[in-house]
Formats: sequence, C-alpha cells, structure tokens
Amino acid sequence: MDIVTFSPEYVARVGALIVPIQREEFGVDITYEQQPDLMDIPNFYQKGAGQFWLALDQDKVVGSIALLDIGSGEAALRKMFVAATHRGRALGVAAQLLRTLRDHAQKHGLKTIYLGTTEKFLAAHRFYEKSGFELIEPNSLPATFPRMAVDKRFYRLEMDVSA
Repeated sequence: MDIVTFSPEYVARVGALIVPIQREEFGVDITYEQQPDLMDIPNFYQKGAGQFWLALDQDKVVGSIALLDIGSGEAALRKMFVAATHRGRALGVAAQLLRTLRDHAQKHGLKTIYLGTTEKFLAAHRFYEKSGFELIEPNSLPATFPRMAVDKRFYRLEMDVSA
C-alpha cells in the first residue's frame, strides 16, 4: 500500500472511489458535479498547509483523505474514504492515511484539526474517537470551518505543538 499526494492523473479515480461510497453505501444524495472541490483538488486543498492524499493498491485508488487549511493554525479533515475491500485494521489503510495527515499537520505547525461527518458513518465515529478526536458541539466549530449540510457530528483533534 502506498500513500501518495494527489496529482491530476488521479482525478477520475478519486471520483470513482468517493461518489459510490457516498451514494450507495451511505445514501447521501450527491453527485460528483455537486462537489467542486473534487474537480479542482489542487486549488481547493493543495494550498497553505492543506494537502490531499491517496492510498494506492498497485495503481488502484483505494482511499483518500484531505486536509483543508482554514487559517489561524486550524484545518479541516475532509474526504476520508476507504474502499470496502480495503477497510479494517488488518490492512490499516485508514490508519495510514490519518497518520500521513497528522504528520503533515505537525510539520506545518497546525494546532487543531476539525471534521464533520454524518450520523450514518458509525465505524468512522469509532475510528476517529480511537484516534484521539473528541466529539464537540457544532457551536464549538470555528467560523471558517466549511460545514456540509449532511454533517451532524463534529470532532476536534488538538495537535501536540511541543513536538
């Protein structure tokens, strides 16, 4: 399994991973075209302290995770998806993606990472909580956090800025 930064050659494969998970597994009524961030990953995510990573099995995109710089030493974790065939502790794809994101955030001096998710992603809730994220109330989010209509649960991870 390789974790690589996004490059334009992967754009169609990113959509092919994410949209079916959103629509078919979790019943989120959304299309690729309704996600302009996916159509312009370099200008949306790959600026400031932000970045977008992919998990590759051979040359197949099996996972994604993004970090959106929202200013003031804060960022939003976005677009974390892992193909059903590659989920679970045995392969550790989600853990590798999150470790890559956290290492990047640490190197860029980020203090806090926020994320929003739906009520439906129960396994994701457990994963985030085991990874050190704490559940927070929506009114605790910074004004710059990009809220999605489907997101009803919010988490915060305070980074160790002394490291």
